[in-house]
Amino acid sequence: MKIIFVELDRCLACRNCERVCSFQEAGGFKREDSNIWVQIDLEKRSIFTMTCLQCETALCLEVCPTKGLMRDPKTHAVVVDEAACVGCKMCVAACPFGNIHFESKRQVAAKCNLCNGDPRCVQNCMSGALHYGDINDLAAIKRKQMDKKLIPHPAGAQEKAPYGS
Repeated sequence: MKIIFVELDRCLACRNCERVCSFQEAGGFKREDSNIWVQIDLEKRSIFTMTCLQCETALCLEVCPTKGLMRDPKTHAVVVDEAACVGCKMCVAACPFGNIHFESKRQVAAKCNLCNGDPRCVQNCMSGALHYGDINDLAAIKRKQMDKKLIPHPAGAQEKAPYGS
């Protein structure tokens, strides 16, 4: 299954991903219309970017009383069927990560749909912090990155940039 993976230490907090997603989904540039969010904590000097994890066992999918959420057969993303969604917000409450929100203009749930397998946020990430790929491949890459951080390198050894960047 493919997901959007965020390499948090590369994110510059430019919020391009939010703008592109907002434009893709609602035709405007409002953060509240985006399905990816960048949180900036100046006091702690931290940046946190989050979007739907497309959980294999998706609680949002299980609690929906109207089948307003379904798994896309092509991308395996959990997507909102706006015609079936009644706006009960049960999926919003059920998501353990807070990655579904209620779209007040259309009165339906909203979440990342992976742009039909071609995520615009990933294409427009200036720092290369967003990646779209198989969850198992991305997990292996993350483990290698952590190994590099934890295992000291010989003096003068050069590291290759992750993801072919």
